[in-house]
Amino acid sequence: ADIVLLVWLAGVFVFLVRFAVGLARLAWASRRAKPLPESQRLLFLSEISRSLSIARRIKILQCAHPLAMPLTWGIFRPLVILPSIASEWPKSRLHMVLHHEFAHIARHDWCLQICAELARSIYWFHPLVGIAARRLRHEGERACDDSVLNSGVEPIEYANLLLDLARTLENSARSWSEALCIARPTTLERRFTAMLNPSIKRTQVSRRTGLFTAFFALCLLLPLAALRLPAQNLSGTFAGTIQDPSGSGVKNATVILNSHKSNTIVMTASDENGNYSFKSLPAGEYEMKVVKRGFEPYRAQPVTLESGRDLSQNLTLEVAAVMEEVDVVPAGTSKPLPETGGKPSRMRLGGELQATKLLNKVMPVYPDAARTAGTQGTVILHAVIGIDGKPLSLRVMNSQADPDLARSAVESVSQWRYRPTLLNGEPIEVDTTIMVNFSLAP
Repeated sequence: ADIVLLVWLAGVFVFLVRFAVGLARLAWASRRAKPLPESQRLLFLSEISRSLSIARRIKILQCAHPLAMPLTWGIFRPLVILPSIASEWPKSRLHMVLHHEFAHIARHDWCLQICAELARSIYWFHPLVGIAARRLRHEGERACDDSVLNSGVEPIEYANLLLDLARTLENSARSWSEALCIARPTTLERRFTAMLNPSIKRTQVSRRTGLFTAFFALCLLLPLAALRLPAQNLSGTFAGTIQDPSGSGVKNATVILNSHKSNTIVMTASDENGNYSFKSLPAGEYEMKVVKRGFEPYRAQPVTLESGRDLSQNLTLEVAAVMEEVDVVPAGTSKPLPETGGKPSRMRLGGELQATKLLNKVMPVYPDAARTAGTQGTVILHAVIGIDGKPLSLRVMNSQADPDLARSAVESVSQWRYRPTLLNGEPIEVDTTIMVNFSLAP
């Protein structure tokens, strides 16, 4: 997540730097430009501003470069920058160029384009955002073309003007990417197709239609904005420490959180110090379970994660009980033994827990009285393997067991010897359950 965030921030930084460089170039060109001669400026300002209902003050400038592409930028005090040869243009040519640029001002296209570029800087990774920004620029140019044609200019004459400007003037799309240029070569073909198509309706949208469209869009977007996605309702950090009975951290323990409401299961593992952590989980109630080989499974009370709040829970795992099972048959009865191979090895149960191992096993003897009476069954014993490896507190768990069978089982198991369980290198007592199966049939 941190790497993704850094990559996104790097992309935003690159796009914002490009955006800032474009604005700086526009400001630099504007400072070096000179005002258009007063007579021409006043004539076109009053005529075109009145036709487009523009109340803002507009400055018309001429840059020092004779082949610069006409462009428009600015919000509160918009500027129109023309090449130095613009004062030599015929009145009709200058009128068409200025009408196009003034139409951008009347439509507030530069403000919309700036908003689009900022959105593109934030969502630079999404290709549809870039496509939408370019589409917005193209539609703005087409709308200004329609405004020029609605003023009485013939489509053929206006198309020839744009073609001549694109051929003779230098395109500034790379240097001043934030400016609105009249004749970008990349959009001319589609603009020519549109302006030379007599079936296209070029009238402006009525005020009533515009208000209805805005109201409809508002009714559509407000409910969507009010929706709260589950992924947005995220909790803070849920963390804690897993310890063994000695207080040491248990590493590589699996922590499982299960949300039945959202049908979500998330897992993590504890580090070498026993610490675990969950970040940005959806808020809600979770069942918590911790499993680690050699320890009893741990089930906690339901954990409630609240939005934006951190929660900590420490827990202690108990060492798992040892299970043994012995099959006893009468003397002289053959019974196949399980095959074993290799040397016994010390089994490591992860962390610092070392399993117990049976070193000396005395087999129970089938009592003669029970064999004569045909008695058979299972005796379940419970004992504690002491730190010296001897079974302690040996007792019969199933009271319905035959007394002779139970006595034989206790006498033999009490002589067993274990290597004790080691926790962090120290011997500890662990519970064990021993099942002794007495059977007359082999």
